[in-house]
Amino acid sequence: MPDAVDNVVLVTVDSLRADALGGDDSVSPVLDGLAEDGVVFENAMAHGNWTPFSFPSVHGSRPVFDEGADIGVASTPTLAERLSEAGLDTAGFNAANGFLTDHWGYDRGFDEFEPFVESGGYSKYLAAHPTVQAWVQLATSPFRRAATVLSGGSDARPFADVSRMGDLEQRATEFLEGTDTGFFLWVHYMDTHTPYVPAPRHLREVSDTHFGLFRMLGAHLRTGLGWDVDERTLGTLRTLYDGTVRQVDESVGRLLDTLDAEGLADDTAVVVAGDHGEEFLDHGHLAHYPKLYGELVEVPYVVTHPDGEGGTVHEPVGLDTVAPTVCDLLGVDAAPAWEGESVAPALDGETIESRSPVVSVAVRGESVTSQPIPRRLDDGELLVSARDARWTYVEHTESGHRELYDRREDPDEQVDLCADATEGTAPPPVLDRLSAAVADHVDRLESAADADESGDGGQTSDEIAARLKALGYK
Repeated sequence: MPDAVDNVVLVTVDSLRADALGGDDSVSPVLDGLAEDGVVFENAMAHGNWTPFSFPSVHGSRPVFDEGADIGVASTPTLAERLSEAGLDTAGFNAANGFLTDHWGYDRGFDEFEPFVESGGYSKYLAAHPTVQAWVQLATSPFRRAATVLSGGSDARPFADVSRMGDLEQRATEFLEGTDTGFFLWVHYMDTHTPYVPAPRHLREVSDTHFGLFRMLGAHLRTGLGWDVDERTLGTLRTLYDGTVRQVDESVGRLLDTLDAEGLADDTAVVVAGDHGEEFLDHGHLAHYPKLYGELVEVPYVVTHPDGEGGTVHEPVGLDTVAPTVCDLLGVDAAPAWEGESVAPALDGETIESRSPVVSVAVRGESVTSQPIPRRLDDGELLVSARDARWTYVEHTESGHRELYDRREDPDEQVDLCADATEGTAPPPVLDRLSAAVADHVDRLESAADADESGDGGQTSDEIAARLKALGYK
């Protein structure tokens, strides 16, 4: 791989589908530009369907529940700890995702860490009432746009910074302006998480269609009340989502501009990844309920280096490669306990050997939409998937229900081949190999849970609980 860099910026984006980037030029020009300059891992996969099941692999390069029945990073060395021990300045700014706080160990190793969970006044109220947030943002947009035009200002930012993008960007900018070279910066954006409330200009940028005020408000109202979502409403939601992607994209662009202005760009590698995807009725639901299909597991993953070659890697990789890759970019040894392997050699055109299959997990209550959404291993039925370059295998471990999809012929994973497997529709070795990987993973997690007696049952502070409720995790 190219020579080690002095600095790395890790950008993670909540609920970012793999197909959210690289499509319409108006949606993600900055991130698409990074992809052109770097290496794109087009078969990158999260190890879970939502943030608490995905991030233990990102920061600890080990699967969720590997150390017991609770979420979070426990005794495993974190990426920031490893880099701090190596003498780098470390900063982490999370735009108010309550699952990425010190309660679950994500502050470990950071010299500066701010999750922006606590807030006050108007913003705190809106954060706890996301549907009201959407109504206020959208209802006031015509008036704010008129005021902006008259004042010569910009309407590129939300009316109320409930996604905390502004706070995150400000703190990250201050860190970049105030630190010497030799740093690791992590930023996690929440704009693409429900409810999708882009700034007015970003909504106009991603759509040629005029979306009237009542149409936009109606989409949030229908989903908030649990009504059926028709094609028109679904299209509106996807456009709003694209607007939030553009909003994040522009913010990342401003951070890259800061790197340039501070003379840091030539010594800085940038890594971008979604923590999980988002569903738009692909398999009957919205958001990211406990399922393990491609719309939730497949994510964007891009690694750039000032002197690296661009390219595309087709082999499946999991997000447990993020931590060792960041270390590799900085010339720091990965922690021995980590399981992922660096993909940085791809920057020199080296072949990445697949550790396929990539295993992911979800935990489901009595139904897909049961509340509260399970967050412990023993809160419901464990679902485990194993995915290689062609096949997706999903197993419901209690009921024994199994699914198999051939993504080469069925990229949307709509035709379950498991029922026909005995008749030769799918080669038996595929089922044998993938089901064996799932069985090994289940045994591992159950053994860890049996050995762990220190779990806190998911108890959180009032502030974190309120923020999680605001995000729909009742």
